[in-house]
Amino acid sequence: MASINQTGAGIRLPNFCNFGVMLRTLVLVNGLALGAAVLRARTLDDIETQFFLVAVYTEPVLVVSLLIACAARRPLYALGYYPALAVLALVELALVGGWAIAFDRLLPLGAPPSFWHLAFFTLFATGTTLGYFDLRSRALSPAVAEARIQALQARIRPHFLYNSINTVLSLIRKEPKRAESALEDLADLFRVLMADDRSLQPVAKEIEIARQYLAIEQLRLGERLRIAWLLEEMPADALVPALLVQPLVENAVYHGIEPLEGGGEITIEVKRAGERVSFRLANPYRAGGEAHEGNRMAIANIRERLQLHFDAEATMNAGHADGVWEVRIVLPYIAAS
Repeated sequence: MASINQTGAGIRLPNFCNFGVMLRTLVLVNGLALGAAVLRARTLDDIETQFFLVAVYTEPVLVVSLLIACAARRPLYALGYYPALAVLALVELALVGGWAIAFDRLLPLGAPPSFWHLAFFTLFATGTTLGYFDLRSRALSPAVAEARIQALQARIRPHFLYNSINTVLSLIRKEPKRAESALEDLADLFRVLMADDRSLQPVAKEIEIARQYLAIEQLRLGERLRIAWLLEEMPADALVPALLVQPLVENAVYHGIEPLEGGGEITIEVKRAGERVSFRLANPYRAGGEAHEGNRMAIANIRERLQLHFDAEATMNAGHADGVWEVRIVLPYIAAS
């Protein structure tokens, strides 16, 4: 299964400009360098010296490699996975070879490592790092399909279908236009939830899906369901994972509004602050509401998909205080264009 990242395309290479990807790469390669130092050392006291020697050749190449991979990520993605791997390997070999020659001339340290030793370590570190990201994306990718299945299962809950159909039937004679609109919304929801869309999509589309779902529920719940849309500062072109908002809205209705006799208000806020986009969803909280299995599953699934798309650059927090359950999500601003 192809992985997904901030380009919105199904590819297997990581997003080299992502802070989390850079940090993981630095940790992994330095861990390999430490392992090489341990193998080269003859005594425990010699490990530090050997690590310094390995780092002298590793660190500059690693930093320059990350910068080049970040700047050239889109051409690399366009090449395809295996051609891109070949290009990356050649670039790494050229960098390590050039740096070894330049460093030996500027600051010779005696007998330098042979090019073949450096080449082997470089290719091994590159392959291990890219293999790690590929395995990680494969481990997280099922969260995308799982989210679609969970949402579809939620849509076909017997009580949801039964109540929705009954509501539409009651409107057919009195308000045929509203009945027709409700059926269109229901059809649109099914079409979206059944689509195998693993790419990022504009937040405006996510909000529209949430509106359609809430329109159906509002026909049933009436004045018990009140909605506050705070979207004046929303960047409509910001890319977000598919099915990010709707599952949270559904949980707010199911766990926050339905159990209360008088209903309540759901607040949905989306805004941009610099290069970040923040979501806030709040609904009434009833003691014990956080124990609902469906609520925890939706939140855990969304958190996994945020890691898949944005790694360490996205955060999600959920909790309750003063009778209000609140979910906050912050992720990088990436324009659809």
